Amino acid sequence: MQYEAYSSHDGLRETFDAALQEQQNIVLQAGSLQNPARSFAESVCEGLQKQQRQLECRFLYDAKGSELYEKICSQPEYYLTRTETAILQRYAGEISRETGSCHLIELGSGSSVKTDYLISAYQAHYTNVCYTPIDISATALKLAGRAIIAKRPDVQVVGIHGTYNDSFQLLSCTSPAMVVFLGSTLGNFTEEEEHGFWQDISWHMQTGDYLLLGVDLVKDISILEAAYNDAAGVTAAFTKNYFARMNRELGSALDLDHIRHVAFFNSGKSRMEIYLEFTEAQAIHIESLQKTFAVAQGEMLQIEISRKFHLPAVKANLRSYGFEPVKTCTDDKGWFGLILFQKSS
Repeated sequence: MQYEAYSSHDGLRETFDAALQEQQNIVLQAGSLQNPARSFAESVCEGLQKQQRQLECRFLYDAKGSELYEKICSQPEYYLTRTETAILQRYAGEISRETGSCHLIELGSGSSVKTDYLISAYQAHYTNVCYTPIDISATALKLAGRAIIAKRPDVQVVGIHGTYNDSFQLLSCTSPAMVVFLGSTLGNFTEEEEHGFWQDISWHMQTGDYLLLGVDLVKDISILEAAYNDAAGVTAAFTKNYFARMNRELGSALDLDHIRHVAFFNSGKSRMEIYLEFTEAQAIHIESLQKTFAVAQGEMLQIEISRKFHLPAVKANLRSYGFEPVKTCTDDKGWFGLILFQKSS
């Protein structure tokens, strides 16, 4: 697929509009990702300066991280992907009939494998299907775009290599549209971050447009903890790759043999918490910013959270941002929920 970079919001939006009109298949890079090494370095420094040290989970997804995440999704303990996929496979047709023809916009699209069930359903009922995947991994976007075009040449793919914030401005020019937010990625936000996210989405979406949200539901702790501590160690390799990336890109000089993956369920906050624990004291170097941070033996740096949800609370919360639940789909065990909302105000 063709790949172009745009440094300004106006340039991105204008080119996005033109690509839609000209029915191009293209990936557009937003300005926020045009100096990725600098952004990574600044993010790490900011996280290490906090009282409770934590690192932004979006930087887990470099090329190696994206590859490892796809392997996580196939691990027997990791029920999330296969459960959500089965729900999509079962209900995609009903969802497409409920919304009518619309532009599909996916936040955090990754490989877009699950979304193919939606694309197939819309293609079966409507002509001129357009799909806009948005992801911070250029590799994932290009591979997914090429796979979709090869399998479904009548589908237009206009990808955005950027953050969620980069994409919000595009929502108002795609109506009628459905924003697709799968994989319980919402759970990676704190409550404060979630509030800002829904405010932005609600502000930019048009009344009458749709939102399809996938959320992982509260369940037995042993099932949750096993999903983030697979026996094959793929999740551990995925989280440790964060520091391997820091070594590659930031010159951090960390000894990965003395860093271990830790993941457990925090019942008080209803969330999985994922850390990397230092089994011996080390120093983290950020060469480009000339910064060094000491890390004590036994100290744990938070890499990610994954909040777990109750369906009634999710629906009540989204109503407060002007989204009315239209359809709710779950698996037979009630482990995962897929909710279709319509923007009402």
